[in-house]
Formats: sequence, structure tokens, C-alpha cells
Amino acid sequence: MPEVPPVSRAGELNPDLDALGARVADAFSDGGPLARALPAFEPRPGQREMAAAAGDVLAGGGVLLVEAGTGAGKTFAYLAPAILSGRRVLVSTGTKNLQDQIYYKDLPALRDALGVPFTAAYMKGRGNYLCLHRFEALGQDGDLLEPAPHLDLLREWAGQTETGDRAEIEDLPDDFPLWGEIAATSENCIGAECPRYDDCFITRMRRQASEADIVIVNHHLLCADAAVRRSAYGEVIPSCACTVIDEAHQLEDVATQYFGVSVSNHRLDDLVRDGLRLLGADGAGDADAAEDVRGLLGRAHEDGRALFNLLARASAGADRIRTTGEMLAPAADAGRRLLRSLADLERGLSGLVGASEDLTALARRAGELRDQTAFLIDAGDPDYVYFLERRGKGVFLRAAPIDVSGVVSSQILERTDAAILTSATLTVDGTFDYVRGRLGIVDAFEIRLPSEFDYAEQAVLFLPRRMPDPRSGQFTAAVARELVDLLRATEGRAFVLFTSNANLRDVHRRLEEAVPYPLLVQGSAPRTVLLREFRSIPGAVLLATSSFWQGVDVAGEALSCVVIDKLPFASISDPITAARMEAIEAAGGSAFADYQMPLAILTLLQGFGRLIRRRRDRGVLALFDARVRTKGYGPRFLASLPPAPVTHDVEEVRRFLAQGAEPGAEAGGRERRP
Repeated sequence: MPEVPPVSRAGELNPDLDALGARVADAFSDGGPLARALPAFEPRPGQREMAAAAGDVLAGGGVLLVEAGTGAGKTFAYLAPAILSGRRVLVSTGTKNLQDQIYYKDLPALRDALGVPFTAAYMKGRGNYLCLHRFEALGQDGDLLEPAPHLDLLREWAGQTETGDRAEIEDLPDDFPLWGEIAATSENCIGAECPRYDDCFITRMRRQASEADIVIVNHHLLCADAAVRRSAYGEVIPSCACTVIDEAHQLEDVATQYFGVSVSNHRLDDLVRDGLRLLGADGAGDADAAEDVRGLLGRAHEDGRALFNLLARASAGADRIRTTGEMLAPAADAGRRLLRSLADLERGLSGLVGASEDLTALARRAGELRDQTAFLIDAGDPDYVYFLERRGKGVFLRAAPIDVSGVVSSQILERTDAAILTSATLTVDGTFDYVRGRLGIVDAFEIRLPSEFDYAEQAVLFLPRRMPDPRSGQFTAAVARELVDLLRATEGRAFVLFTSNANLRDVHRRLEEAVPYPLLVQGSAPRTVLLREFRSIPGAVLLATSSFWQGVDVAGEALSCVVIDKLPFASISDPITAARMEAIEAAGGSAFADYQMPLAILTLLQGFGRLIRRRRDRGVLALFDARVRTKGYGPRFLASLPPAPVTHDVEEVRRFLAQGAEPGAEAGGRERRP
């Protein structure tokens, strides 16, 4: 990117901001710089409206909520005003794909078109970057490194990389076991005392970001950074005058994850392993004292194993803890022993004379683990929901905030002069009330941009006539039966999105011998591989669950049908969902109408949003849940869907795709929705 221009820095008002509106209007005008420089640029009234509103907020402050569907050009609509404003702007996205698009495609195009010099920085989570200090320390221990695969590749890359970003190593597996020991995580960081601090890739990244005009992050880094902002070594993202949150519908879920507390057997094992390794290195201080600390590490390990073994017997999946006596009582003694062991370990590490900075940092880690374990075992804060979770060999004791609206508002939105939140799905029943409440937004400017797509011509909504209740034992058999006919009409080329893995597995088993199209199943290969195969294999059908409901872009005929098995209501067996519903009811609201319904509507729209991605796309939206026709809340879902004509006839679907004609009104063909 070009050199940094002489523009205002974070928190400083640029005297030219009063003229920003005129510059934004000129940029998006018919004969303006974007139209002159970009051959594919075309005037879009919605984009101009959003850009004007973004410019007003960037100049005058406040919060702007914008619902803008695919094709509206919303990234240009906030990036161009951000560049023209001359202020430092933080842009947070929900997916890496959008991060890449903005940094590698949109910003260079706007730089050339607008003729405004600026710099940009691309920031990822700390765990993506190599810690030079830890890598060198491990490299001194042949027993730890020599058996590791890809070691020569890693060593060669470490000596050449300018960024330390593991994504540069294309052949490094996602589950590379050694990476957790050499990543630059905040838990392992020893800060300015590190001998490689000046060369550190995190230091470099933050320095680059502090000098940039546009800083690109994702929601995970945004929330993680906000959660550890008070930590001496945790903060990474520099202060910015303005914040843009794209794919803002994901923010509540990500914030819930990062503003919670979690301890696990894996985390304790990592602490003990690091301690034993560091004591074996030079800098452990007095030999007798070091031996005493080894004993404390062994005791913490044994006490932790006892606790997590007891917790594992109490949980088969994700189980809510309502009172300490309900689930944690059998493990209470083991928990108290672990707390004492961690306290003794912290004191022992802190008391080592001449100890290295790594051992000092390890003492801090032991203290944090003790404090968090005590908080979780007490399970007494009414603002949190506590639960046990098992995943593979991992046993996790967790607490999640029931309501993140206050912390999102105070730690993210209120820390900047201006905030712009946008997504294709932010409104329910035509208002922003739901997202306002979930994110703690009181005052905001609001814009709903009309869709750029003609759904009446580009899509049809297929609702099978006779389907059993989704909760019945006959449902998956009926789904498979209807799918066979529908996939033959669409010649494959479909995403089939499920609300549960159990439904996916059962339907897949029934389809394997019944359809002549390649079936790709989530979990059989990495997500990127499945998408690449789907795009390249004619007639492919992808069966998937939650991770494919959003952030996936397949344009053209390769994707001609999106099927959703049932309405995506959040499960009340999920501890966080249950706690939030109870809180709403306790406050006098309706958990179903005020929480489950709006959330399900937004999720459904995200799923169906995979289909029409370009103005030339055509396809079928299919929903196999009869409750949209039989329940009183059904019309609320139907009214939220794109305005495509409804059909119950597979032959109408076939004709629509083959001829490009609107479904007719014969025999249950076209139907108006309420």
C-alpha cells in the first residue's frame, strides 16, 4: 500500500470532515472517480445512500446500523468514506474470506480509483503467528522437536518470513501438534522483557497497525483484544477513531465466547509441560528450589487430573450447572485441592531466585488459572451461565455471560467516535430492535437498503405439500424422499443445510444409493476442500450443518438450490440459550417471541442467502419444515423470506430452472405469501 498521508490520527477531528459528504457524493457519482477507474462499477442508489450515511457518521460521530443484502456493494460504501475521511478506521469482519477480499482486492482498487494515499494493516489473532522466543527455546531441546513432522519446512520458513503468519506455509496441517507450543499467544507472552521483543511478529504487526489508516481485523480478534485490554501484554489492536463491524450479526456469539471464562484439562497440561521444560533450561535459579517447584508441578498435575476425571463422569456433552451442589459437589474436594496446588505453584515459581522471565510469566499463568478455576467452581455469579463440556479427550469447565450487550457497548462500540454495523441480516419484522437489544445500542441511525436482486424472477421457494412434524421419527425419511425428486429436478447443484448432525447422517445414508449425483459431506474433508470440490464437480450436492450456513459464496449455476431441513430454532438444551430464555422470561418478556423467533429468522435468512449471489444467478430455495404452514408463527417466517413465488410442485421447479420462466399458477404452482 502507499505511504501514510498527512491525515488525522485516532481521536483527532480533521478540519476537512465538513466537506466529506461532498467528496463521498462525488466519488459515487455517474462520472466520478469510481465510475472512471472501475470498468465493472455501476450506479446503485442503495450503495450511494449507505455511503452518504457512512460519511455523515464518520464526520459527526454516532452509531449507524445498515442492513444491506448481497450485491448492494456495502464494502465500497463504507471503505470509500473511511479513506476519504482521513481518520484511522478499524474494520472488523466475521470471516477470513471477507478480510482477504477487503485487504487484497477492495482497498487496492479504491486506492487507485480515489487517488488518495493511505496505508492498511491486516491483523489476525495472536495464535496465527510464530513466537520466535519459544521456537528458539524448543529448538534447543532435540527430543521435543526432532520427531515433529514438517520440522525442516518450519525451520526454513522461520528464518525467512517477514510476518510470522503460519498461513504462509501452505503445507502445514491445520492440526499441526507443535504449533500450540510455538505460537505467540497472550498466555505465553512475557512482553517487553522478552529477548526477541523488538523482532517479535506481534510487535511488528502492532507497530504497523498503529501507523496505518485502515486496520483490518476479524470479530474473534476484536473481542479477544477487548477482553484482555487491561492485560499488560494482551492488547494488540491500536486505538482507532472509527469502527466498522461488517457481518455484524455474528458479533453477539463471538463476544459470548471471548468474554467468558474457561479452564480445561488441556490448559492445565500445557501449564505443567511448560513448567517442566523451563525448569530443565538454564535460568531456573537455585537447584533445590527448582526441584521443589517440580514437585509442585507434579502435584498440580495429579490434582487437576483427579478433578477433570470426576467432571468427565458428570458430563456427556454440554451440561448446565445450576448450583454447585448439582454437578460439582462430587468434585468439590478435588477442586479445592487443585486450587491449593495452583496457589502453592504460583508462590513457588515467584520465589525462584534468578528465575528467567519465562518462569515469572508461568507464575502469572498459574495464578490466573487458579483464580478462574475458583470462579468456575463457585458458580455463583448470576450474570453468567456455568456448564461442563466434553469434546474428544477434552473436559472444559466454562462460564459464559448471559447478556453481552453491556460489555459490547462499553468495550467495543463506545471506545470510538463513530461505529458502523452492517450485515445482510440485521432486521426482524422490519426493525432493528432485536439487534439493538442484543448489542446494547440505544441511539443509532438506521438504513435498510432494498435488495439488488429480483427474487420474483431469479428464485422460487419450494415448500413440499406433505411433511411430518420435524420432531417426529418419520421426518428424515420424508426429507430424503422429497430430496430425491428435488435433486433430480435441479440436476444436483445443491446445498442441503441441516440443523443437526443426526439429521445429516440419516439423510445421507438414505441418499447414497438413491441419487446419481456426487455427495459431499461436512466432516469428510476440510471446509475449503469441500467448497473447491463442489465448485469443480458437475452436479455435486453438499450436505452440511452450521458452518456452511454463512460466509460461503458460490456464484453461478454450480449452486442452483439451497435446501434447509427445518426452522433453525436454537436448542433449549444449549446452556447459553436456556439461560438467556430464562432471563428474558424473568424480565417479563417472551423468550420464544423475543429471542428464539428473531434468532431463527436471521439464521434462516443467512442460510438462504447462499443461493443468489449475483444478478445473473437463478435458483431454488427449499424449506422442508411444515410448521411455516401449520403454526401460528409460520407467516412471520414466510414474510421474512425473499419475495420469491412459492410452489409445491417439483415439475414447476424443473420448468423454472430449464426455461427461466416464472412458475405458473396451475395445480399448486405459484402462490402468494401472506
